[in-house]
Amino acid sequence: MRLCRCVRSRPCLRRVRSRLPVWMRTLWAYMVLLGRSLYFNSLTDSDVVFDSVFEPVLWTVDYVTRWFGAVFVVLVVVLTSSILAIAYGILLPMVFRTYSTAWITWHVIYGHWNLAHIVFHYYKATTTPPGYPPTEKNNSPFVAVCKKCIRPKPARTHHCGICNRCILKMDHHCPWLNNCVGHFNHRYFFCFCLFMSMGCMYCSISGRNLFLDAYHAVERHKHLDSDKSGVPVTGMGEIIGLLPPGQASYSTAPPPYTFKDKMIDKSIIYMWVLTSTVGVALGALTMWHAALISRGETSIEKYINSKETKKMAEQGRVYRNPYNYGRLNNWKVFFCVEKRSHWLTRVFLPSGHQPYCDGITWTVLPLKKDLLPV
Repeated sequence: MRLCRCVRSRPCLRRVRSRLPVWMRTLWAYMVLLGRSLYFNSLTDSDVVFDSVFEPVLWTVDYVTRWFGAVFVVLVVVLTSSILAIAYGILLPMVFRTYSTAWITWHVIYGHWNLAHIVFHYYKATTTPPGYPPTEKNNSPFVAVCKKCIRPKPARTHHCGICNRCILKMDHHCPWLNNCVGHFNHRYFFCFCLFMSMGCMYCSISGRNLFLDAYHAVERHKHLDSDKSGVPVTGMGEIIGLLPPGQASYSTAPPPYTFKDKMIDKSIIYMWVLTSTVGVALGALTMWHAALISRGETSIEKYINSKETKKMAEQGRVYRNPYNYGRLNNWKVFFCVEKRSHWLTRVFLPSGHQPYCDGITWTVLPLKKDLLPV
């Protein structure tokens, strides 16, 4: 610090610095402030240092994610539409020609039920606001003050750097939705992941034999194309020399492999590879979120609860999540199931009902108490 003061005290450096553009002086002042924040007080720890050093990198990532969110949404729509085009243009006519009536009924009903869930929940997840704390003065309870918004934060509320505002019961910011996953659209996000995973697994399992046939057909005709110069044969071929390309002795020529056949086979291969990959990746994400819902916590609260559990374990105490109402009750609260018919109307069928509470005040109940009796 003494060296910095001596350097800053030189008049020549002051004159040089005064000639710098405004944006360079602003950047230099920001870097000086960033450096001073590293030794601001005795409460500084490794997390503060890490956040301070990597703040420009995190800001760049947030900025890029904010502006490329629409690109990710368009990519999801294009990829899903391509699978639907293959299913309706190639697979469905094949099902009607070759399958029995029972299998046709199963594929048509299940496929369209799954598709309705995917379209509905993705649209609702992208268009429904996740929920924001009130900006005007009110008497709502809060647990802290946001350092970015400088406003009161209710329980389970966190600040999103990409949306640049606080989110009620924030889980994470999803670039594939171009939206935060919060209190009012968490159910839509989870249901979209669940039914998209089920749809991808359905396409992957039911289209496995079609994929193998298409793959072998492409490989077989690829070898035939490489042998078009002709092959020596025995018998009559010894007198004639060579038969036409791709023809064995005394046999008819193989059927023509048209451009349409090639595109159909490649489309089936593309569909199977894409749905299998997405099914595995999205299925793992869905299972992770299902485990979080069963414990009554979000992705952010998982990290916070782990730190609190470790801290209290060192003190010889046990930490319990105050928002964990029991495994079954957590699912009832998540889907807002208040009576038996809601399992059909709000879970099995697409539903746009509101969550259980307003996201500002939360009920803290003892474990094993039935929150929503069914």
